[in-house]
Amino acid sequence: MTPPVRYRFESFVLSSRQRVLLRGGRPVALIPKYFDLLLLLVRHRQDAVSKQTIFADVWSDVVVSDGALSQAVRTLRRALGDNSREPRFIRTVSRHGYQFVWSDVAEEPDDGQLVAPAVAETGRVAAADPKNVALPQVGSLEIPAPAETVESPDRLVDRLFTCIAAGPDREDEARDTAERLHAVGTAAGVALIQQRPDHGPALAIMRDARWTVPEAGAVPLDAAATLALVRLRIADARRTIARRWAGAALAGAIGGVISGVLGALALSLAAGAHALPQAALGLAAIGAIAGGLGAGGVGAGLAAAEVLARSRRGLALAVCGAIAGGLVAAAAHVVARSVLAGLVGARDIHIPGFLDGLLMGGAVGVGYALATQQPSGGGIAAPTGRRRAAVAFATGIAAAAAGMALALAGRPLVGGLINEIARLSPNAQLVLAPLGQLIGEPDFGPATRVVLSALEGGAFGAAVAWGLTIRPKSRTAH
Repeated sequence: MTPPVRYRFESFVLSSRQRVLLRGGRPVALIPKYFDLLLLLVRHRQDAVSKQTIFADVWSDVVVSDGALSQAVRTLRRALGDNSREPRFIRTVSRHGYQFVWSDVAEEPDDGQLVAPAVAETGRVAAADPKNVALPQVGSLEIPAPAETVESPDRLVDRLFTCIAAGPDREDEARDTAERLHAVGTAAGVALIQQRPDHGPALAIMRDARWTVPEAGAVPLDAAATLALVRLRIADARRTIARRWAGAALAGAIGGVISGVLGALALSLAAGAHALPQAALGLAAIGAIAGGLGAGGVGAGLAAAEVLARSRRGLALAVCGAIAGGLVAAAAHVVARSVLAGLVGARDIHIPGFLDGLLMGGAVGVGYALATQQPSGGGIAAPTGRRRAAVAFATGIAAAAAGMALALAGRPLVGGLINEIARLSPNAQLVLAPLGQLIGEPDFGPATRVVLSALEGGAFGAAVAWGLTIRPKSRTAH
């Protein structure tokens, strides 16, 4: 096993074992993902590190936008006292990524007591002897940190409003200014902003930036600021929302096809069941439509919740999943009711509607929230490998429980609807009554409805979670 390494450059010490960055002996506050990014760049300082490598290494468990990476680099530059126009530490490599360019980096075993760099009279860093120089305690430092220019909150607020008025071209500068306001004092900055007219966008940027500044305080939102924050986060992650919505819809459709084929196979094994090819085709088609529409709707709600809500992620996932599921089910109910009235004249069949979709979507949201963690430093959860399979399983269990509850309340899902339609149709091939024989019932009875609804719900929940966590295969650096 390779022992941990400590890095020294200019007045900084970067400890991989203790996960701390010191500047002149003083700890520099960084959120964990930003520390990981700095450590990656320093370790691979001989190379220009691509954005793809950074996303795969630092944000391996979440999906973030290129804007989040730019913000991370901007924060690191400020912590290092760097300048993007004349970089001493982090250089932007156009259309590729970033490189750590400080040439004099010393490596040493990261064991024992951390030591502060010895500063020569010229201000440059001299070699420090770990045997002789011990790290002073915070609060009684012998080596002062390099002085930084600290702007007043009034000037920073003026600049923030100027950047917002200038539009997208100065969006990065607006975010940087908001982060500086947090560093100076969140409460003072918010109070000054609230005194200005049209302060909603400024409060929204302050609220969004607080997740990247460890010492940031609370940023209360009024109605205008809330709407501005929604627009801000959707604009930043609209591609991610669309991709995850499409992934959930596709997975739901595929899951519906598989469920339909398996249902037809089970039907063929039951006594009295015939015409497997026709049954498989019909059930697969119905499964694809129902699964694709339902998963697409619930997936869109969950994707939007992850982007919009960071403070109460679990609640947002449950509520948005429930609302999206209810709306999709309500729309499908209206269409199905009209079609069935024209085809078979049936008006007393239970067709899943708003309440059914509300419960199922909420269950998927709760299961997904419990199975995934709040990403640190922003981004959307994207587990991989076994963890992704575990998330799909846990979400499926939650949705299966919802399906059972609906069936027990006399509200079976798609399988129950198919059976009722087929029962009322002459020469129907999709009567599911024989399935009851597989679990000891003579007909499509209560136990059959519960089991089938649980399986339907479980497959639906697992498909939504699986499709929602699809990671992009590659990212285009720009």
